[in-house]
Amino acid sequence: MSIIRFDWKRYGLIYIISAVTGNLLCFSLTYIGFYTFYNYLLEEYTITPVLLVATLFPLIALFGIRYSPKQWIWKIPFYWGIVHLGVFGEVILKNSIIFKFEPEWDLWDSYTLWWINYLLFELLGGKIIPPEKRKPLAADSMRYGAWAWIVLHVIFITTIFLAGIYVGVTVFKK
Repeated sequence: MSIIRFDWKRYGLIYIISAVTGNLLCFSLTYIGFYTFYNYLLEEYTITPVLLVATLFPLIALFGIRYSPKQWIWKIPFYWGIVHLGVFGEVILKNSIIFKFEPEWDLWDSYTLWWINYLLFELLGGKIIPPEKRKPLAADSMRYGAWAWIVLHVIFITTIFLAGIYVGVTVFKK
């Protein structure tokens, strides 16, 4: 919510668009049968976790729009880190409490959808949010050895390593 305070009309609009499209997309994919949600508190299947989708995905979109670097050469690794963290979180939730993929859907589909979602919101945010209302990371912070470079590489190396373990465990189970 701290991002919305900079321009509540524009950032609020992005938030609402992201919440509505996220829930529509999630409902559609659940309705088609690509994955199912299970509510362990009520011990029943649910359509979609509306509140989770209406908060998590829009907040990530707002963060990306507000802080993504100006040049596309730096936007790609910036969003790459966001997508890796998102898919990592999805794997944790998928294998524990929230949902399961059906045979028609897999992690690669989710990975692709994360990219499409946040790159489209970056483009939309570029049209709606004026440059003076954004706070892009400096290109120097993304260069070799700088703080953002280090953070991104820790994310990349950790998530790729854990993905290898996940594949090994998944293949071993079969």
